[in-house]
Amino acid sequence: MPPADAEQPPAAERAEFVSRAGGWLAEAIRNRDARLGRVHSRRLSRRETERSLHAVLGIDIPLAQELPDEGRPGGFTTVAERQSISHHQLQRHLAAVDRGLDEAFRRALSAGDELRRDLDASGIVRTNPAARCREPELREGRAVVWSSGLIYYGRLPCTTAPADGWYRFRVTAAGLKLPATGGVWCTVHSGPCVSSAPLLQYVTSFEAAEEPREIGFECWLPKGQMLEIRPGDVTLKRANFREGQVGAGEGEPQNVPGLALDRIVMERFHRGADDAGIRRLLFGDVPLKEVEKTGRLRPQPVLAKADAARLIAAFARRAFRRPVPAEVVADYVKLVHDLLAEQVPFADALRAGYRAVLCSPRVLYLAEEPGPLDDHALACRLAFFLTGGPPDEPLAAIADSGKLRDPGVLRREADRLLAGAAAGRFVEDFAAEWLDLDQIEFTEPDRKLYPEFDAIVQAGMLAETRATLVEAVRENRPVSWLMAADTTWLDSRLARFYRVPDVTGDELRRVAVTPASHRGGLLAQGAILKVTANGNNTSPVVRGVWIGERILGDAIRPPPEGVPAIEPDIRGTTTIREQLAKHRADASCNSCHRSIDPPGFALENFDPAGQWRDRYLAFEKGKRKPGPPVDPAGTLPDGRSFHDFAEFRTLVAADPDRLARSLAGHLLVYGTGGELSFADREAVAAIARAAAQDDHGVRSILHAVITSPTFTSK
Repeated sequence: MPPADAEQPPAAERAEFVSRAGGWLAEAIRNRDARLGRVHSRRLSRRETERSLHAVLGIDIPLAQELPDEGRPGGFTTVAERQSISHHQLQRHLAAVDRGLDEAFRRALSAGDELRRDLDASGIVRTNPAARCREPELREGRAVVWSSGLIYYGRLPCTTAPADGWYRFRVTAAGLKLPATGGVWCTVHSGPCVSSAPLLQYVTSFEAAEEPREIGFECWLPKGQMLEIRPGDVTLKRANFREGQVGAGEGEPQNVPGLALDRIVMERFHRGADDAGIRRLLFGDVPLKEVEKTGRLRPQPVLAKADAARLIAAFARRAFRRPVPAEVVADYVKLVHDLLAEQVPFADALRAGYRAVLCSPRVLYLAEEPGPLDDHALACRLAFFLTGGPPDEPLAAIADSGKLRDPGVLRREADRLLAGAAAGRFVEDFAAEWLDLDQIEFTEPDRKLYPEFDAIVQAGMLAETRATLVEAVRENRPVSWLMAADTTWLDSRLARFYRVPDVTGDELRRVAVTPASHRGGLLAQGAILKVTANGNNTSPVVRGVWIGERILGDAIRPPPEGVPAIEPDIRGTTTIREQLAKHRADASCNSCHRSIDPPGFALENFDPAGQWRDRYLAFEKGKRKPGPPVDPAGTLPDGRSFHDFAEFRTLVAADPDRLARSLAGHLLVYGTGGELSFADREAVAAIARAAAQDDHGVRSILHAVITSPTFTSK
């Protein structure tokens, strides 16, 4: 305001109005935040609840699935203002607590979960060699599965889990009749592998070479589920089998690639604490005695009430993530003492007390007071931000000492929490919501239109993006490098999908990319391109909005009511650019589309599966044919023009301060749980200025975020 065709106020008056109005608004917001806090009471997300229960109880079973699904209306599941709580939420939280306690007490008071199977080829194959079925067949002393489109062909009943648990596998495998592209890329899935439950869970993939080698992986298997291991590359020639079953020798005459399994070693194991560690968490130094002939243990407290009071206090300290006053613990202790007085066994009474503790709002919510966070609240904010779980013992000890608010200490603790594999977990958690990677399975590219896409490619895409972000964090890469890197991370299957030559093997490795490959940077990565498409076609509007909100830090307004959406012309006779030109003729649409459309056009050379294209697909009488050429050119709102994707990527990378502000804003929202307000703009700008001293490095941005007053205050 005022409209462009109206008389405009002088620049000086406009600047003065913006300055005064902005100052009033920012001051009002700061005054409100000083009274109430910038962040509302924040409930733990599903992921954070699961990891908190794991840390407190020492267990490793999946618990997030016990809790209700949560959307991301504020961009992240951590946004307090968009969270809700209901009786259903509380009921599901209680179910997760009960399941966690059941598992902890089971492991503490019963014999260990030991299982080991060492299977040679004869132990892997079908039990009846003459049967027509979908298990591997024994061919020349090897368990063989051929390339085929049959569902759960390659299922392995020998790997059926006798109980819910984590299992570690070592599989010795080789490829048969290798294709010209290299080895035989295979997939590992898990599931019931029966017709009544055909959906399978992706576990991993590998490339089987001519010489046998051992492949190791871990997965969670519910009781009764098994593995399916098979050639999974959809570009391989496939065998045809009669009547949906496979008989012995039927694959060999068809000359298709196959997989030979020579050995499978299956072991059950536990992540996190071992059984002795869980006993210490639950019972401390209370003696345990084996119950005769049962193999179970029973606690034998010397002074039951005193022992219970001590254990409840220690448990509450861990669960509440801070020292707990005696008056807060008193009610939980009284509950246990009352049960003991009723002759309830010590373990059962203690479990009831622990259950009450874990259902407290102090567990479900982050306890923060308006103003600067105390050391324990700051420890929680830092830990949940970087690890998705509560503070570990070293961080809790620093909080106890009162030294955590020192910026140098904060940075050192952040570096410690991100050391080693932990950086990968932070990247996976943050990127799942920041870049929408948790939506990658929401759509599936049409196999008839994009026949080279498969689960192996999708897994490689996710690994590529995560490895890029991990490198940026570890090496403190400039934020502009995320847009225009001259390297990326590939394995041979993803490289073949991208048409990048000379990449061999299934190990993810850093690969130098050339302009001819059109790769390098987040915007050229398949995971990003897939989550911004619907599986059948692309939309510059969808991708443009995504780039604006996720990468450039723009707040994109929703479309005006009554304006119809743009639907692609499935005949391919009209380009999306031509349709959007008519859309932009509406004045109410033009103000946003001039920012949205150009970035979206720049990515139009990438199809919904993430492959490069020079022309759209068109159809004539049901047959595919080359459609209109892709036109990726555009002009940004600031007047800068580009002719193709490479020029657009260069323009984006040329403004590192904007990229740093955008990334810092997303990190602040994710880490604090508070949406950015008008008053936060200066804080975000200050973070970008601080990181500019290190070329806007990603780790420097992280450091500036966690030491900013916005992060260290409620």
